[in-house]
Amino acid sequence: MSVDTPELENIEVALFVQALQRRYGYDFSQYAPASLKRRIQQLSEQMECKTISGLTERMLHDPPLLPRVLDGLTVPASEMFRDPAMFRSLREQVLPLLASYPQINIWQAGCAHGQEVYSLAILLEEAGLYERTQIFATDLSERALQLAEEGIYPARDAQQWSRNYQAAGGNHSLADYYSARYNLLKIDQRLRRHVTFAQHNLVADGVFCEAHLILCRNVLIYFSNPLQDRVLSVFRDSLVRNGFLCLGMRESLDYASAAASFAPFDECLRIYRLAGQPERAFA
Repeated sequence: MSVDTPELENIEVALFVQALQRRYGYDFSQYAPASLKRRIQQLSEQMECKTISGLTERMLHDPPLLPRVLDGLTVPASEMFRDPAMFRSLREQVLPLLASYPQINIWQAGCAHGQEVYSLAILLEEAGLYERTQIFATDLSERALQLAEEGIYPARDAQQWSRNYQAAGGNHSLADYYSARYNLLKIDQRLRRHVTFAQHNLVADGVFCEAHLILCRNVLIYFSNPLQDRVLSVFRDSLVRNGFLCLGMRESLDYASAAASFAPFDECLRIYRLAGQPERAFA
């Protein structure tokens, strides 16, 4: 990239965001500015554009490039049983409470490439709850959703994921849930049987489903405070009474206007409950 002044780059970023919204309908104007600028700069470098303006021109005139642009801006990344203590808390504290429902709906918002979706499916399978559960896995990126549906991942990740699974209280071997071949591992299709993958834009779209549990982990950190409030309001309106919300370990409800709608269930692990619940797992 050519060396531009920060002021000029900020103008280019603003024009890029405006062009993306007007051409394709994706609004990134309320994403955290510093993070968004860094991603746009990285995307320009990856696509060998000398300037952000050059990236804007390519994006406008080459629609097939859009999935790559969205992937670069949303940076879908995850791993199975990421933050094992949180998954252990789901296993030991949350699922026993959800077990009282005849049908359980779970919304995984910002599902990236699906690793946490399949982690949830394994938890539910081992808890004997999967047959009466529906998982709705959504993401802005169609490319990410396609990869999530395929459920094929590099085998090099298997050892770390197995450690995560055991730390999360796994009852078996993680290898029971995938097959390995040609340096790849493929998630067993039986874990797909109650998962629905769908495109959903947290920035612009409203309530997606009525949910007993919502997971949206490491997404809000990239949003501005007003956008965080909007998304949290969508989650509040989506949850049944006493429903649960799980955020990423670097996220919290501190300073969010929607915080009054939730009560900490396990605040250290960023698990919250819609306010007004009669029973609590933690004092």
